[in-house]
Amino acid sequence: MTKVLPGIIFTFVLAVIATFVSNLDIVKQTVNFSPLIIAIIFGIIIGNVIKLPEILKPGIIFSLKKVLRIAIVFLGFRLTLQDVASVGIEGLIVDTIMLVGTFLIGVWVSRKIFGLDSQMSYLIASGSSICGASAVLATAPVVKAEMHHAAMAVATVTIFGTIAMFLYPVVYKAGLLLDFNDVLYGLWTGATVHEVAQVVAAGFAVSLEAGNTATIAKLTRVMMLAPLLIALSFYLAKKHATHGAGVTLRDIPIPWFVFGFIAMVLVNSTHMIPSSLVSKINVVDSFLLTVAMGAMGIETNINKIKGVGMKPIYSAFIIFLFLFFGGILVVKIVHEILA
Repeated sequence: MTKVLPGIIFTFVLAVIATFVSNLDIVKQTVNFSPLIIAIIFGIIIGNVIKLPEILKPGIIFSLKKVLRIAIVFLGFRLTLQDVASVGIEGLIVDTIMLVGTFLIGVWVSRKIFGLDSQMSYLIASGSSICGASAVLATAPVVKAEMHHAAMAVATVTIFGTIAMFLYPVVYKAGLLLDFNDVLYGLWTGATVHEVAQVVAAGFAVSLEAGNTATIAKLTRVMMLAPLLIALSFYLAKKHATHGAGVTLRDIPIPWFVFGFIAMVLVNSTHMIPSSLVSKINVVDSFLLTVAMGAMGIETNINKIKGVGMKPIYSAFIIFLFLFFGGILVVKIVHEILA
């Protein structure tokens, strides 16, 4: 433990600084970046400008891998099965169609149109289809992605998620969504905007009803992170199997931390843990995600990001267009069918 302690302390201090900066009024009133995004920005600057002592390396890697998995497990305390049920069959159908459609189109666009490698394609697609930076972090170890790929994927979902956060309320209030009401707007927002914080901001900018619907629809998408990662693990194992050999359980890089995530959702659904304690768990979990994001930034080589070029941004833009226009269409069709 003493070997990793210096690096852990370093990443924890970085997370504290990122959290402090994100809460400054000037940051909230301008870019409104979450601590996760600020942590990765600071981490990239530190990792590429300062030559850090080697003694910090083991702890930074520990924060990037072990702390990350712990944080993903406790993401489960952000929702309950009752939350999922409250969006109804309409919300579940819209969320499922948008998640699957966005992921598949995202991978296809990234690989076939822009020629990105499979790891980068999976990261951009998962970040866009599920829950932004958290999904990128969770997907990275499953697809064995390099850190500069993960950092670039986080950048893409941050850019277009931020655009969506400001654009969605403006479009709705301008009457451009025709027959949408606050509930349908909330469903559209929750099913298509990247980060949880961005969904909350875009939803409650319209009304309390829109905000609540958007948040629940978004958290339902977050829960779908688990089956997506498991399905992706099976797919990759089968794809890499040689000479047509069968795939055994040993061959599959199952992300076991996902089952911890599901377990926490189930525990939270029992309401045995007081809501005040759940709120504190969520605060701690957000901090741990910030620690992992800072570590990822430190381990990111900026020169490799430059080598990737603008193609990930172009790909994420196409995905954003699908989320925006495809989301409107899916919400309308599903609502009309079930009305």
